Amino acid sequence: MSRRLLWVVLGVVAVVALAIGSRGAGPSSAEERLWSIADGVRCPQCSGQSVADSDAPAAKALRDQIRADIEAGRSDDTIRARLADGAYGEDILLNPPRSGFAALVWIVPVAVVVVAFGGLALAFRRWERQGPATPSRRDRELVAAALGPDPDDPHGEGAGR
Repeated sequence: MSRRLLWVVLGVVAVVALAIGSRGAGPSSAEERLWSIADGVRCPQCSGQSVADSDAPAAKALRDQIRADIEAGRSDDTIRARLADGAYGEDILLNPPRSGFAALVWIVPVAVVVVAFGGLALAFRRWERQGPATPSRRDRELVAAALGPDPDDPHGEGAGR
């Protein structure tokens, strides 16, 4: 199998894996949705904790608000947007939005990885084309000087190395 075909197969496998991984798991229960949303919302009273992890009164109030929005039939994105548009602003969300300037948080790391793999592929291809290095005459002379005189030719009359 040629290398080009292997790269195509690898690309197809990667695209299929990403497509399968990006699919939603289907409808979940209201309680699962509550904890999923609460896991991405910052507790306004606690430092660095999500609403799901905190027992603070403000976290409990936000969980109650999320629960009420779920019971009202709002989508997860709508609930997050309502929280971000509320008194706390977008800082209440632990994950930055995926649009606008904040999208760079999601795009830049992926772009860096793609560029790095591309650079490695080009470097490997270049190294493969160069073949093994051969020592020059100067290299051989340096090695001979470092090894000292030939023990089989103590007077230095030999043909050299």
